[in-house]
Amino acid sequence: MAAVPVFEEFEPAADCDCAGCAHRRRTLAAGEHLSAQGRRRALVVVTAAGVVLGATGTGATAKNASPAAVRSGERTVDPGPPTEQGGTAPLHGPAGRPATTKAPLRASTRAEIINRAKKWVDAKVPYSMSKYWSDGYRQDCSGYVSMAWNLAKNEWTGSLAQFGDRIMRDDLQAGDILLFHNPADPSGGSHVTIFGGWTDYTHSYYTAYEQTKPHTRKQATPMAYWNNSASYVAYRYKGLGTGAGGGQRDAVPFPGVSRVGPGTDNASVTRLGEMLVARGGKRFYREGPDPRWTEADRRATQAFQRAQGWRGKEADGYPGPHTWRLLVNKQGKHIPAAKPATNGPNAGKPAFPGRAHFRPGRSSAYVTQLGKRLVERGYGKHYTSGPDPRWREADRRNVQAFQRAQGWRGKEADGYPGPETWRRLFS
Repeated sequence: MAAVPVFEEFEPAADCDCAGCAHRRRTLAAGEHLSAQGRRRALVVVTAAGVVLGATGTGATAKNASPAAVRSGERTVDPGPPTEQGGTAPLHGPAGRPATTKAPLRASTRAEIINRAKKWVDAKVPYSMSKYWSDGYRQDCSGYVSMAWNLAKNEWTGSLAQFGDRIMRDDLQAGDILLFHNPADPSGGSHVTIFGGWTDYTHSYYTAYEQTKPHTRKQATPMAYWNNSASYVAYRYKGLGTGAGGGQRDAVPFPGVSRVGPGTDNASVTRLGEMLVARGGKRFYREGPDPRWTEADRRATQAFQRAQGWRGKEADGYPGPHTWRLLVNKQGKHIPAAKPATNGPNAGKPAFPGRAHFRPGRSSAYVTQLGKRLVERGYGKHYTSGPDPRWREADRRNVQAFQRAQGWRGKEADGYPGPETWRRLFS
């Protein structure tokens, strides 16, 4: 009998430049979710069965081949559920009985979160939306995060956000999560991963801990995921405490909206102003900061909020818990420098806002500003719509065309704008 060829799926290495890994990364980045592996493996099974039947001739019988491969109209591989997450459910104790629910929010450190996540990776816990592991947590992606965050019950992608604070992707640290919840169709691709750390300085790949088919895994993953990347939101566990490898909780708790705002006069206002000055807001204060709330405090707070990419009510200039937490913990982006003077050689030229705004999954007014300028300069041929605030491949290709027109090649023409690209584009 002729030997049956063996085929294997492989995951591309993030730092490998070989043709195979490069092609695989492009295929996955184009939107092919790993759940499609089952369908590819089904094709391999059918192909292998065909080789066996061809080698043995017409005399081969069903008992000599794989029944799943030869039965007409029958699936060879269970396609699995259409989503990576189940619903809210209690923990399961012995014999599958619901366990006693404890406090809803338990203190944890980053080290403890990652160590719990590693336990399932080491055990290769099989993926299931209906089964529960020995620790009582459901064996799907949201059950995995519920376990790592040590939550009192199994949550789902629609409820996990209430246990975390939303953060910027650039602020991600070990133990935080990247969550995609599709409210219009919760079973349509909703998923969540645990952030384990950046793989390199470009922040384009990170180590993801996730529960997916066929079992828990840890691997380099493009920011934020192989598909639906722009829809993933970063969250940090609210119960994060201090400890070895742990994150720092707020050194100064948020004093409340009644202590920082119009008409207030207390030490919290002074503390807010001092933190804003340290983050680039000094130009808003002629004197102070001092205990009395002034328009300078509101304008400096608004500048800090807008630096985070917030707009509308999220950037009204009045600090809330999230604004306060970023300031106290020295997280988030600094307030950018003042705009160029209205006279002189740089009059009217916008300052470069930073490379982080122009990366896959990012969205801001700077992307729109860049796109409109590219169109004005004659480098907008790759747009089929827009420009709009979301960074897309069309933006990158248009930037690359402009860079190549400057005579740049290689890394200097990678399609991602830097200070010199920005200066020339707006000159």
